[in-house]
Amino acid sequence: MPSPNRGPGTPLAGARPFTLTALRHPVVSALLEDHRALLGSLLDGLGSPLHVVLPEIFEGNVAQLRQAFTDAGADVDLLFAKKANKADCYVRSAAALGVGIDVASAPELVKALAGGVPGHRIGISGPEKDDTLHALAVQHGCLVAVDSLGELRRLAGTARRARRPARVLLRCRAGNRPSSRFGLAAAERDAAVGLCAELAGHVDLHGFSFHLDGYCATERALAASEMIDHCLDARRRGLPSAALVDIGGGLPVRYVDPHLWREFLEQNGPDQYHQAREFKDFYPYGGQPAARAARAIMSHPVGGGSLAAKAARNGVRFVAEPGRALLDQAGFTMYRVQQVDDRRPSDGYAIVTVAGSSFSMSEQWFGSDYLPDPVLLPAGRTPGEVFPACVAGSTCLEADLVTWRKIGFPRPVRRGDHLVYLNTAGYQMDSNESPFHDAPLPRKVVLRLGSEDSPRWRLDGI
Repeated sequence: MPSPNRGPGTPLAGARPFTLTALRHPVVSALLEDHRALLGSLLDGLGSPLHVVLPEIFEGNVAQLRQAFTDAGADVDLLFAKKANKADCYVRSAAALGVGIDVASAPELVKALAGGVPGHRIGISGPEKDDTLHALAVQHGCLVAVDSLGELRRLAGTARRARRPARVLLRCRAGNRPSSRFGLAAAERDAAVGLCAELAGHVDLHGFSFHLDGYCATERALAASEMIDHCLDARRRGLPSAALVDIGGGLPVRYVDPHLWREFLEQNGPDQYHQAREFKDFYPYGGQPAARAARAIMSHPVGGGSLAAKAARNGVRFVAEPGRALLDQAGFTMYRVQQVDDRRPSDGYAIVTVAGSSFSMSEQWFGSDYLPDPVLLPAGRTPGEVFPACVAGSTCLEADLVTWRKIGFPRPVRRGDHLVYLNTAGYQMDSNESPFHDAPLPRKVVLRLGSEDSPRWRLDGI
């Protein structure tokens, strides 16, 4: 594909933004192409921004990921990482499919239970959890990942008072991440296993977990292999229930075509952004799909065979905590254009201000920018000359940019137009939301395309 960007020495006013087209699920394409009037009515009636959530795509992702693990010969239970999206519809879908939930707070746990997920399918993560969360976890038989000796003792005390044993994983620092702030160091792990044996009437050790940032399949497979060894050591020390390894999340999502992504990285520079802002790190938008990564992890060679084979040989099962991977294509975010400040004569690009803010759709909490191009609606008008523009929120903050990158819109953007940001369900649409300026939090609309002529919709909520 020929590069649509300026060459060296071209004036800024002549710069042509790079086109980074987002991939679309067929359901999303059908909604945008055949049901624009409905989407426009929902946005106008319920306010901007508006999050559209698509549980049928979530359900399809569950099936694909389960099949990928099965193909690799691995016995894996899925826990949906609830922090990736607050919508209740995904919890309901998880409950219906027998998928568990990973939570890290008492309110998340209550919502998981209210959505129909039984306690034994709920995992509790997060460092140094408070006593209220411990008490709820013990009462409902949840699996608690313990981060320290102090937390293990507190949890045992809660279990003693409740007269119910706590189901426990010990979260350990993997050998390739010794400085992580999460988990037990080697000496602490050894002491914790001994403490579990002493407290056997109050603590039931089920296995081990770890925390990794990033998407390296090799690193995750090697860490999981270490945890299998820890299970075997715990059994030798009189803890026969140690037969579970939690590999966490870290399964990537592909947002754009990989060739397009590589081309973008080759030409990317400060001149592509408002105020020539420099971003040093991006999500790997053109990476491998989650199912392929899952197979790579389980097929990785460890000790003369694959990780999956090592686990099966030693009677160990896995737990995975995908969040973003189960939400791939399962939602999008819509904004209404409020104003267009055409600065092309002076700066070479316009500033499109939308009703809403970047708090509702942003990578800025990672010091980055959400890169896939938004879709401009209505699209029926005749395309004209490329209209370069960044997208700003309507707050009084200078840094409130929904998109810092200059987007090459196919025609001039006008007040009242709609911008659709695709594939925002995984962390983008609500992780950083705030009622700034006393603005209400955006609503979520649950849409199911199904086999009917018109999609069925409802507001999200249990």
